[in-house]
Amino acid sequence: MNNFYCYNPTKILFGKKMIERMPAELAGASRILLVYGQGSIKSNGVYDQVAAALAGKQVCEFGGIEANPEYETCLQAIKQARESQVDFILAVGGGSVIDAAKFIALAVHFDGAEPWQMLTREADVPGEILPVGCILTLPATSSEMNNAFVLSRRQIKSKLAFFHIALYPRFSILDPEATYSLSPRQTALGLVDMFVHVLEQYATYSVTAPLQERQAEAILSTVVEIAEPLLADPHNYDLRASAMWCAAQALNGTINRGLPTDWATHGIGHELTALFDLPHAQTLTLVLGGVYRDQLANKQARLAQYGRRVWQLAGDDAEVAAKSIDVTEAFFERLGIATRFGKIGLDAGMVAEAVCGQFARSAFQNLGEHRNIDIPAVDRIIRAQA
Repeated sequence: MNNFYCYNPTKILFGKKMIERMPAELAGASRILLVYGQGSIKSNGVYDQVAAALAGKQVCEFGGIEANPEYETCLQAIKQARESQVDFILAVGGGSVIDAAKFIALAVHFDGAEPWQMLTREADVPGEILPVGCILTLPATSSEMNNAFVLSRRQIKSKLAFFHIALYPRFSILDPEATYSLSPRQTALGLVDMFVHVLEQYATYSVTAPLQERQAEAILSTVVEIAEPLLADPHNYDLRASAMWCAAQALNGTINRGLPTDWATHGIGHELTALFDLPHAQTLTLVLGGVYRDQLANKQARLAQYGRRVWQLAGDDAEVAAKSIDVTEAFFERLGIATRFGKIGLDAGMVAEAVCGQFARSAFQNLGEHRNIDIPAVDRIIRAQA
């Protein structure tokens, strides 16, 4: 396997009523910005638990973070954080809320005119980045246990990812009961998101890392095992707990140590969100099959292994690899998430032109583990998913 370093300082508090233990994790924090989404935490009981745990702290609130967090919205939160001189950011929600909280934490002490320049690498990050804590209510992205965030800027139709070692949450509270109120579609999108996160790190080429491969396969197999039962029984604590821990493990920096990774599906998917305001996980199901079929010759060995170990498919490598793509898309469809543009009312040709035009106007770099997916390949991939 390749050389690597491994670092993850996030403390996880997992299980029922763990929000009650939050005060001990906030020692030293006195002025807290509470960040949340569209208000569901006020109807499912999570807000009341958080308020009780924050008693005695100076708390200001910022609600309204979008499903794909918007730069302009975050600027308003940054202004509030500065005016209130907060020293800690607490995110209560799913990956989008946590991503927004990380950007807010990054930008509060930024002294330039345009914080977006940090994401485009045109400006350095400040010397001081506020600490972040999380209470997860929608498992999907692993933002609760990694040092990354993704932010959209609607005005310029851009969606960018950013990483910094100081952005690991100080702590994350994972109470499966906090996910009971999720709709079937929210649950399904989260399951898809964690599943594709693993595939983007796994379905590449071998560098002899059997442990990491088995760890990835364990997450994939567990998601396959629990997904449909969870949709049928949404208040099943054990199923919710398994989904929550799979999501955290999928992208916390463990299973890809020493391995090549892909991320072409995400690279194209981010443009789909920026251009068409699609849910992140929906973009992944629309693109994944196209990427894998286009790159089948390069991915055949690993897709065949995936097909045999996760889906118990039989046949030679070429047959099993091709079948593995079909069964993966069928799995997404059973969860209610479309895998073709036509099914959501979009013309694939129009989408291809828009995405490729966006790439052509940007500092595009070839995608995929082999860096061989150029703009014509992106066009081909999207059109194949009509």
